[in-house]
Amino acid sequence: MLRFITRKLLYGLLVLAGVVMLVFFLFQGFGDPARLVLGQTGDSATMRNIRRELALDQPKWKQFVLYMNDVSPVGVHTREEIQQKQLKGFFIGGETKLGIKLPYLRRSYQSKRNVSEVLLQALPATFVLALTAMLIATVLGILLGTLAAVKRDTWLDTSAVFSSVLGISVPSFFMGILLAYIFGFVLSNYTGLHMTGSLFGVDAFNGSTLQLKNLILPAITLGIRPLAVIVQLTRSAMLDVLNQDYIRTAYAKGLNRRQVIFGHALRNALNPVITAVTGWFAELLAGAFFVEYIFGWNGIGRVTVDALEKLDFPVVMGSVLITASCFIVVNILADLLYGLVDPRIRMS
Repeated sequence: MLRFITRKLLYGLLVLAGVVMLVFFLFQGFGDPARLVLGQTGDSATMRNIRRELALDQPKWKQFVLYMNDVSPVGVHTREEIQQKQLKGFFIGGETKLGIKLPYLRRSYQSKRNVSEVLLQALPATFVLALTAMLIATVLGILLGTLAAVKRDTWLDTSAVFSSVLGISVPSFFMGILLAYIFGFVLSNYTGLHMTGSLFGVDAFNGSTLQLKNLILPAITLGIRPLAVIVQLTRSAMLDVLNQDYIRTAYAKGLNRRQVIFGHALRNALNPVITAVTGWFAELLAGAFFVEYIFGWNGIGRVTVDALEKLDFPVVMGSVLITASCFIVVNILADLLYGLVDPRIRMS
């Protein structure tokens, strides 16, 4: 098990290194970062100082090495850099120190705050949204997919298949606008929901208060497509499993239908569903960008879209790296989960 996890972590680090290289050379070529920091009113002397501070006066390959040194959990920094960048970790050495540290994603061009601070403040709201959407999609998808397989060729099966195809076909941003308009505007007096709102609301008397009702519409919007995929996967896997010999053996032993379906068939049909669930959860973190923007949800997606509008590239780059890290962690957890669901995979 330890060997398996180590191998997966090494693969993940290689993927993350590739992502770092991609985002650096992609965004470093857009505009002049020094001009983005100062705006159009900066004088030439200040521009030179900013370029020197951001290492923009160095060759591209050296800028990339310095960026890798910043975002890597292991890096070499001078005492002055540690204080200036407010690096957190364990450092050893004299004037130049080797350290194990939290990755430094640099500072926002607009707010001058550490990018990691900006993103970590918004990340919990995105996780809550993605988890809620995935929970809705998983529970309803497995139940509807199982029901469609058991009631094959009935109106229940046809309705489930038609709805899932419709859910896959409709873009999330269009569904978000539609749900926000209907339930957050037209029927707002009956539903009590609003077109926009975040997880926490600010009240002049009570301060910050939890607003769970604002989670309903964006979570449903984000969960529609994975729900449709899980319905079809569960139905297909269940139909295949229900035709296996061990299912007929289970009936022959006197087990009732519920025991056979939920105790034997569904358990063995869950592998492709788990693949979809874990893959979609990682994808929801990226797909939440536009859903958060539509519903005014203060998560990492909205922060990133706002940063793109303002050409605040350090925030965008940091967001991509955090999202890629989440993909890697979720994929590793998915592989571990396979072994718990199917002992045959654990044996191999």
